[in-house]
Amino acid sequence: MLNIEDSILVIIDIQDRLVQASKYGAEVAENMAKLAKAANILNIPTIITEQYPKGLGNTVPMLKVAISPEAFITEKASFSAMLETEFSQKMQELKNLGKKQILIGGIETHICVLQTAAELINEGFEVYVAKDACASRHKEEYKAGLELLKQYGAKITCVEIALFEWLKTSKQPNFKEIQNLIK
Repeated sequence: MLNIEDSILVIIDIQDRLVQASKYGAEVAENMAKLAKAANILNIPTIITEQYPKGLGNTVPMLKVAISPEAFITEKASFSAMLETEFSQKMQELKNLGKKQILIGGIETHICVLQTAAELINEGFEVYVAKDACASRHKEEYKAGLELLKQYGAKITCVEIALFEWLKTSKQPNFKEIQNLIK
């Protein structure tokens, strides 16, 4: 189960052109914005990747305004963010601080989310994939990506489950603020 103390939110390539290319891109960006706002409220470290931003654009504005000012944003060329030095160093730094759970989502499920999550699992992280914060251009690729993620050992979840796992109780001091994100 996800815990605030152990978690890192990883947002993979929710960029202008990729959001436009996916039938569910806008919905995925909205769902990820809920997770990003919650992570900000709960002081959960957030890492954002941007795949070739010159060609694919930057992180979509609705997500940029939702993230913490301390969020770590990094550009990548590799499909797995773990193959990028800045990203892998940041993950190791957070792991050294005791962070061992990754909540991940992004575009495209079957490429960058899949490869990044697989590498994170190989590095010993417990990976949770927010399936309603993921998209691919085609439904079959999305489904295949989720199935492989499950086979690799990722736990498939959704935004609302993740939020309430982080909270644990309605007595959590930020409960109302987090609950308002899904109303």
